[in-house]
Amino acid sequence: MLKVQDLKVRYGMIEAIKGISFEVRDGEIVTMIGANGAGKTTTMHAISGLVKASEGSIRLDDTELTKTAPHKIVGMGLAQVPEGRRVFAEQTVEENLILGAYLRRDKDAMRKDMEDVYQLFPRLKERRTQAAGTLSGGEQQMLAMGRALMAKPSILLLDEPSMGLSPLLVSEIFHIIQEINDKGTTILLVEQNAKRALGIADRAYVLETGRITLEGTGEELSRDERVQKAYLGG
Repeated sequence: MLKVQDLKVRYGMIEAIKGISFEVRDGEIVTMIGANGAGKTTTMHAISGLVKASEGSIRLDDTELTKTAPHKIVGMGLAQVPEGRRVFAEQTVEENLILGAYLRRDKDAMRKDMEDVYQLFPRLKERRTQAAGTLSGGEQQMLAMGRALMAKPSILLLDEPSMGLSPLLVSEIFHIIQEINDKGTTILLVEQNAKRALGIADRAYVLETGRITLEGTGEELSRDERVQKAYLGG
């Protein structure tokens, strides 16, 4: 579904991404782990069109994305939940969800999808008339995920969804990620909580200073001594 080949991203003289290649197949959860500054968010932003690739190819269902505007990429079925949630604080929960569907014209299907989001996140339904900025961190993360789902993506990019959340909420968010995938959405997950991320991943990649250094199934990388030592406290 998503194929990245020889991707390089530069900020001025600094090469943040140094020629990485990876793929995400239809129906998978693929996890990318790595330390702060490894280039995980830059990779996500390059895929979403928020930063420009210096070299290389990013293909979604055989369509090249590197010269495509971000809103057109969303219209092609790829949505990103950014690090830090980035909800529209002064808008209500429901208005945030409607904004997630801004490219859509199928009003009846949108209403059904909003009900599906409320079923997935019952707390959002309880707070649908509440300003998003007054929600807790966990509720804002749920809203950011719900807003992305309103675009009806075939592939969802999640950037650090568990950041700053309590252990109980982390468990809930990872359960919901699994549920979203079970319902047919392919997922690319960037996450510092390596143990949780590898636990739900079909396949995984380790990104270190702009390069992919390891790849395998989630289970294989969980057992790898280098991963255990660097990311799992082993």
